[in-house]
Amino acid sequence: MARLNLKKNANDDQGKVKVKKGFIPIRLNLLFFVIFLLFVTLIARLGYMQIMNTQSYVQKLKANTTQTVKTATPRGQIYDSKGVALVSNVAKPSIVYTRGKNVTSEDMRKIAQELVELVPSIQPSDNLTDRDKQDYWLADPDNLKTAEARVPENEKVDKDGNNISTSDFYKLTVAQVTADEINFSAADLAAASIFKTMNGATTFNTVLITSDNISDTDIAVIGENQSTLTGISASTNWDRSYTESTSLRSILGTISTEKTGLPAEELDEYLAKGYSRNDRVGTSYLEKQYESELQGKKSETEITLDSSGNIVSEKEVSEGAKGNNLKLTIDVNFQNKVDEILTRWFNSMLSSGKAKYSEGVYAVVMDPNTGAVLAISGVAHDLKTGAVTENALGTIKNNFVPGSVVKGATITAGYETGVITGNDTIIDQPIYLQGTAMKSSVFNTNRQIPLTATEALQWSSNSYMMQLTMKMLGTNYTPNMVVPTEKEDQVYEELRTAFSQYGLGVKTGIDLPDEVPGYIGDNTTSDNSMANLLDLSFGQYDNYTTIQLAQYAATVANGGKKVQPHVVEGIYGNKTDGGLGDELTKTETTTLGTVPITSEQMSLIRQGFYDVVHSSGYATGTLLADAKLTTSAKTGTAETYAQDGTALVNANIVAYAPSENPQIAIGLMFPELTDETDQPNKNIVKEIINAYAEMYNVTG
Repeated sequence: MARLNLKKNANDDQGKVKVKKGFIPIRLNLLFFVIFLLFVTLIARLGYMQIMNTQSYVQKLKANTTQTVKTATPRGQIYDSKGVALVSNVAKPSIVYTRGKNVTSEDMRKIAQELVELVPSIQPSDNLTDRDKQDYWLADPDNLKTAEARVPENEKVDKDGNNISTSDFYKLTVAQVTADEINFSAADLAAASIFKTMNGATTFNTVLITSDNISDTDIAVIGENQSTLTGISASTNWDRSYTESTSLRSILGTISTEKTGLPAEELDEYLAKGYSRNDRVGTSYLEKQYESELQGKKSETEITLDSSGNIVSEKEVSEGAKGNNLKLTIDVNFQNKVDEILTRWFNSMLSSGKAKYSEGVYAVVMDPNTGAVLAISGVAHDLKTGAVTENALGTIKNNFVPGSVVKGATITAGYETGVITGNDTIIDQPIYLQGTAMKSSVFNTNRQIPLTATEALQWSSNSYMMQLTMKMLGTNYTPNMVVPTEKEDQVYEELRTAFSQYGLGVKTGIDLPDEVPGYIGDNTTSDNSMANLLDLSFGQYDNYTTIQLAQYAATVANGGKKVQPHVVEGIYGNKTDGGLGDELTKTETTTLGTVPITSEQMSLIRQGFYDVVHSSGYATGTLLADAKLTTSAKTGTAETYAQDGTALVNANIVAYAPSENPQIAIGLMFPELTDETDQPNKNIVKEIINAYAEMYNVTG
């Protein structure tokens, strides 16, 4: 029985062995099948990559081995209305550096040293600090080890015994560099300056090493040693050149350097527009206002890298384009003539002592129909040093008490509120109010003289304007009266609204940044608010700029349209030689508003302006009657005081000519004179009108 069992067990084992032998080929076949499927999948994937999606992977490979570097191109130029270049570019050979990937401080130090040896004309930077020198010295690995070994062991860990950060350790290392170790030779100082510039560049960013005293020979040397001067290349830089023959220099503005780059306060805004940190941009006035037009289209260079991230070749793929040009509305010859007139008259008044307290004289000439500024001129007088300098910007930034020039706008407020409707008559007489000193017109301190609205402008009646204001307050003047105050704030608003419709007390919108709105007096806190209101009516309270006076004159001249002044006529392209090309965009006339009175009422104001010059009696502008163009004007004398209490006058004027078909409108301010008996304001305007007539052969 035992043997039978043993046999059975043997047969069973044999059966099991047979089963295992049959099972192994199945597993192998399954494995081979899986391998086959994977192989087919791999082939299919490779086929997809190479046939169906080749371009995508080529682009990915290219992205890892090539980079595109953008380089700024020259800015557009600025020309006067006749095509004379006021701002141009002067090309300069230069040396630039483009930082590659994985570049170490040691690499840059070696390149800087070699560059100084090859181009010894490179000079050290004036703003090289001790820290800059220390960084350069530590860029040598041996020097770095020496300085690191000097750091005390106890300073290498924090209070918890942990190693301090790498940046903190480097600061301690820097502190170990001695003064003798950075007592560099001239060559080392130059190399340290180059290193500083290179070290400040981000990956694939191009920075200017120098463009000072670089010769064609230096450029050739750079080309011959391109293989060892990794990232260094020759380029062309440019400097802005501003004409010295005109006072327009101040309004032309300035640009940043490659060292200063983008203004810190506008950094994010410029970066969002695609600028680089070291791009040169306009930082003031026209250069800033028209930055988007003047800034050229950057050139693009494709840089190829090796496996270590080093630059092995550079290829220009887009040469970029020079910025667009600006053409101004200003003829530099006429501008220079206006400058000469203002300077001569100011110096004359200064030599006589009558302008010793004056801050200067300012004038703006504009086309009343289009808003084109034909001249914008100013002379500034430093009261401390006595220096007399050009200050065209004073026409938009300095404000003064205007005086009686505003009376056309006061008449307008009367029309708009309905207290007068036409050439209404009001008795000019001294004004006596309880609690205030007597106020009167200059020509009448003790009589009663009936005046129409046009005569009030012709004779420059303060009394007419004050009584008109009282009517707006809801009362008529009687001697020693108490003026009702219920509508005081309303009348302040009504007067200032009428003034603003001509451009007074608000920004004119001229295409120059930093224009000020003038100074508007506070009528809510003053103890003399009613007296100030009456003063406001004849120009003795709020302050305005010269450009505002010019816009006011233009609004009267053209019959009531407030046009926006502009100094840029249009945007122009470039010729192949870089000169002024074809017009791309023209600055159109912009009407900011229309004075809401009837044409008959505006005609009365214009008649009053004409009578200021062409009438007898107390007419205040008759000196202009023999100008070479028929002129209409409104004079203004405002009382002011020097710090020492000396009584002064602002001699102002607005004018336009020819009266029937105006081509020019003028605003002029000559503040803080000891007296105006020489009538400098009228003489200056007369000379400007005569110069315009002669230069452009205008009659009328």
